[in-house]
Amino acid sequence: MPVARTVDARVASRAVTTPTLRTERLLLEPYAPEDEEDFVALFQDTEVSRWMGDGPSTEAEDRALFGRVFTKVYAQDLFSVWAVRRDGILVGHAEIKRTDAVDGHEIIYALAPTAWGAGLGTELAQAVVAHGFGTLGLTEVHATVAAANEASLTLLRRIGFEHMRDIEEDDGSTTRVLTRHR
Repeated sequence: MPVARTVDARVASRAVTTPTLRTERLLLEPYAPEDEEDFVALFQDTEVSRWMGDGPSTEAEDRALFGRVFTKVYAQDLFSVWAVRRDGILVGHAEIKRTDAVDGHEIIYALAPTAWGAGLGTELAQAVVAHGFGTLGLTEVHATVAAANEASLTLLRRIGFEHMRDIEEDDGSTTRVLTRHR
């Protein structure tokens, strides 16, 4: 059984430059150490994790990922990572970061199934894109999405993303690269 790993308070207290963003119904803010259990629950939900990265991870891997948000991403000010809350409850995760896969900045977002179907994904993606264009001064923002993830592809097309190319993955699956220009 994996041992729960908590984030060292000294690391968590370092200055985080990830800004707080607000939408009509969502609050995007840096994670706090006490978010670990909710983060792990979100990433352990197979309906969510099947579309993220290489798919579902072990609980220990998700706890290690949460720790790296503090020890690496926030500590080294690498990129913005947000806890997404609605009415004070963690309902999602978001990032915008530079990646070589698209030779630019990519948005990443996920919502818990309890938050699906209410337009929150659109609201979330639009907030992260606006941050990229506004605060970061980007002229384009990318997203990489599994070809089978029709919900995300539809959402991104609706907010102005265009299909640019496909990436054939080692496992035979296809990832779509979408781009939105300023």
